[in-house]
Amino acid sequence: MSEIERLYAERIASGALREDPAQKAILPEFERIRAALAQPVKRGLFRRAPEPPKGLYLWGGVGRGKSMLMDLFVASLHGIPVRRVHFHAFMQEIHAGLHKARQANIEDALAPVAAEVARTVRLLAFDEMQITDITDAMLVGRLFESLFAGGVTVVTTSNRHPDELYKNGLNRQLFLPFIQLIKERMDVRELVSPNDHRQGRLQGMEVYFTPIGPASRAAVDSVWRDLTGGPAEPLTLVVNKREVVLPAFRNGVARATFYELCGKPLGPADYLAIAQAVRVLVLDDIPRLSRSNFNEAKRFVTLIDALYEAKVRLIASAAAVPDMLYVEGEGTFEFARTASRLMEMQGADWGADD
Repeated sequence: MSEIERLYAERIASGALREDPAQKAILPEFERIRAALAQPVKRGLFRRAPEPPKGLYLWGGVGRGKSMLMDLFVASLHGIPVRRVHFHAFMQEIHAGLHKARQANIEDALAPVAAEVARTVRLLAFDEMQITDITDAMLVGRLFESLFAGGVTVVTTSNRHPDELYKNGLNRQLFLPFIQLIKERMDVRELVSPNDHRQGRLQGMEVYFTPIGPASRAAVDSVWRDLTGGPAEPLTLVVNKREVVLPAFRNGVARATFYELCGKPLGPADYLAIAQAVRVLVLDDIPRLSRSNFNEAKRFVTLIDALYEAKVRLIASAAAVPDMLYVEGEGTFEFARTASRLMEMQGADWGADD
């Protein structure tokens, strides 16, 4: 039994996971990569660095266990230099490195940035590869060519088949060589499971907690721990050259306060980017809304619309039930639609067909 199979079996035995044949079928792919990377690297003046093993592009529907499998894979590596990072966050680091290199008047700014990544890791483990920004779309081909040439193996999860990346994007024909590169340097596997494990955890679970207080905060914390299963990191999205920060993010689940998302001057494009980047949003401390915080209320309406259309699950703590959140002041009539959506989004099977 391989190390990742042992870790998977332990999770099953402890009750933390439910056995899924589709997940088990992917484990040998991870073990193939681990075993190749575990081979000692022979060094010497005339010895070439070994060819890195072919990576893995694991795609499939939301909640099928892709990130969980990645967790087990990274835990099985034991000393192999690896970087586990959300794809959005990684690309923001690359852009920051490019900016620094250009300020230093380096002609090919990408070369030192890619070389530094290759120097520090042998494996990049990405969560949720998706390309929505034309700047990223024009960059990833050269970036990944440089990483592969530097001996880096890439393993990534995605909700989309490679052929669906950057679909209908501007100048997509220039992006197509990157799709071919993925197919050449990574095995493309679909995690085909009838089980939506995240939906299963949410079914029957309370997702809207009121009033705000110690009890509701403790309940939301419990849901957050159950859905994320580990430490979170901030996720920075760049929208029209501005940064939108989600303070905590892991495995497709983000967490922020009402003030962090609605108390700041964010707009529809920002909320659409959030809805594209996350599958579950935990939103803390929604206050009562009125003419005194009308701008915040308008942003909240826009946020809920974006989440609703994208079928993002919402976990929230609020000062009142949805139809009592906004009871006086301009906009109460319009808010009735938002209250209705908030109640619909609490349904146990809401978003299950997404």
